[in-house]
Parts: sequence; C-alpha cells; structure tokens
Amino acid sequence: MSQRSSVEAPVTSDACSTLVVDAERVESVQQTMPSEEVVQDLAQIFGLLADPGRLRMMAALLGGGEMCVCDLAAVTGQSMSAASQALRLLRMHHVVKVRRFGRMAYYRLADSHVRMLFDVAITHIGHGEGQRNDG
Repeated sequence: MSQRSSVEAPVTSDACSTLVVDAERVESVQQTMPSEEVVQDLAQIFGLLADPGRLRMMAALLGGGEMCVCDLAAVTGQSMSAASQALRLLRMHHVVKVRRFGRMAYYRLADSHVRMLFDVAITHIGHGEGQRNDG
C-alpha cells in the first residue's frame, strides 16, 4: 500500500486546496526518469523539429526518399541557402544522413525512428481534430 500524506496548500485559482503526495509513486517515477543529459538532447531534438522549414524538409524526405539539396529546396519552397542550413542542422543532430556522389550531396532520413516520430506526431494531431474547440 502506498504512503499518502496530505499537506494543506494555499488556495489559488489554479491549485488544489489539498496537496496529496504518493511517496512510492514519486520514488518509482524518479527511478525511471531520463538523465539530465538525455533530457537536454531531447529538448534539442524537439527544438530542432519545431521549425516549419525543417519539418517540410523532413516531410519531403519521407515522401521522396533520398534527394539532393536543389530538389529539396524546390519541393519545400526554400532558397538553396536556407535548405542547406536546415540540412546542416538536421545532419548535425543525426536526423538526416548525407551521401556524396562527385560534387552532389544526397540526403535521406537517418533511420526509421525519425519516420516513426514524424508519423506519431501526425497521428496525434489527427486525434485532436474533432476536439480543437473542446478545451
């Protein structure tokens, strides 16, 4: 049985009048929390993916497979410079890989985890479509 303690907390508009702490649950969850380094890496990845231009780049690579910078710039409506910068950041964070053939560079998603992350996010957005105005 878990230990619960009640502590009176000041009442504010966004707080409960009673704070209940489940010590066993807190300890259990603390044991499974990712390390600070992993949390920082996750924040960088999610920050990287928060840019619409980079997300369009990923969508293009999901749909087109391996593509050169010129084609990616055309598909995403970005300048060559912006596409190159986005690809540099994505490559630096291991989201895309590059293959060089002569003077050409071809980019592809790094692995299936990137596709899964993208697909799960799109599915999640779809689940909320009917609930947008429900709060």
